Amino acid sequence: MGLKSFFAKLTGGPEGEAEPGEAVDYQGYQIRPQPKAKGGQFYTAGIITKAFPEGPREQYFIRADSHASREHASEHAIVKGRQIIDEQGDKLFRED
Repeated sequence: MGLKSFFAKLTGGPEGEAEPGEAVDYQGYQIRPQPKAKGGQFYTAGIITKAFPEGPREQYFIRADSHASREHASEHAIVKGRQIIDEQGDKLFRED
């Protein structure tokens, strides 16, 4: 492993998706923040998961909101994930 890939693993970047954060339960769903690093900033992103009788379903989301730290982007991803769930509920997983 080269030095660049070693640091990329440590920091979740410099560009790309970071490792998912700790999942938070919300109204039967799980929200896992997964900030996306780009240009020294971290974009709000995450994964919403819900268990259904036929198996678990996941939906990735990303927003244009950027933050100086991974921690702030993760916190904001939880807020945005809750908002998405409140607005869309199970429609989030509908395949059109």
